[in-house]
Amino acid sequence: MKTTFLPRRLAALAAALALTAALTGCGASGGGSADAVASTESMSAAAQDGASGGGVPHLDPGNATAENARKVIYNADVTLESTDFDAAQQAVLEAVETHGGYLSHSDLSGSAEDQDRFLHLTVRVPATEYRSLLTALGNSANLLNASESADDITADYIDVQARLTALEAQRDRLNELADQAQTTADLLEIESQLSDVQYQIESYTQQQRWMDDQVDYSTVEVSLSEVKALTPETPAGFLEQAGRAFLDGWDAFSLFLKGLVLSVIYLWPVLLIAAVILVVIWKTGPARRARRQARRMQAAPYPAPNAPAPNANAAARNAPDPNGSAAPKPDAQKENKPGPKY
Repeated sequence: MKTTFLPRRLAALAAALALTAALTGCGASGGGSADAVASTESMSAAAQDGASGGGVPHLDPGNATAENARKVIYNADVTLESTDFDAAQQAVLEAVETHGGYLSHSDLSGSAEDQDRFLHLTVRVPATEYRSLLTALGNSANLLNASESADDITADYIDVQARLTALEAQRDRLNELADQAQTTADLLEIESQLSDVQYQIESYTQQQRWMDDQVDYSTVEVSLSEVKALTPETPAGFLEQAGRAFLDGWDAFSLFLKGLVLSVIYLWPVLLIAAVILVVIWKTGPARRARRQARRMQAAPYPAPNAPAPNANAAARNAPDPNGSAAPKPDAQKENKPGPKY
């Protein structure tokens, strides 16, 4: 009779499978890094060849082919201005629609009366139409600034792709082990490992889809400002700068007055209550002052009605005699009286 040790076989097969997956991931990562370095050197050489040939290299994903295609994310930031805001806005939107793009975000502020409208757009456009869209945006209004960037994610993309391949092979092997499991404990262990592998596969798949979306569709940030006069290409002279400063100062003063009036309107309940309090204080002020004065007069002492003045006797004693002789002082009369005889 032949005895089969299935748990030992399962454990050995699982260990071998994990080792194979680890080696595959490391090899793919190393290979991806080597390919990235080689591709980077090729791009640098191509840029040098273009510069030596008299051309200016620029970020153009439309030049990529199936053989030398790399995973590059292209981004741009375009700043525009126009005196006719409505026409420029319409031209920008038509350019986006013509080149197969769509708006990911839109923000409009300001008013037509003040001529200070500002539009910010986040545009996603196919990478093959990236360069054409930038050209069309530059022609839709006065171009002030245009900046571009490119992020090469080829090495990361290859690494994620290799990990997905290894994880999918590991998932297939675990499914085979699950079919061969004879005990519940072995089946639960395999299902636990299979759940972890499936979670990693979904995570790497989502990351790969994000990379594909960023590579296939470039992002362009567009800013459009409404101005009264376009920015000149040459620097303005002193007189022109002084005139602009005067106009800007008047605009700032007008905005200040407008803000002040609006603030007063917003605070009208508080101002009304304060005005009522001031009127009440102003109306009741004289009456309160009169009451205080009356209380002070009541608190002061008054002399008796029939009492002589405090200095009346002294005035009588010091008054001169009608006959012409001065009245003697009381103290002097006391001094002239003879004393008692003993």
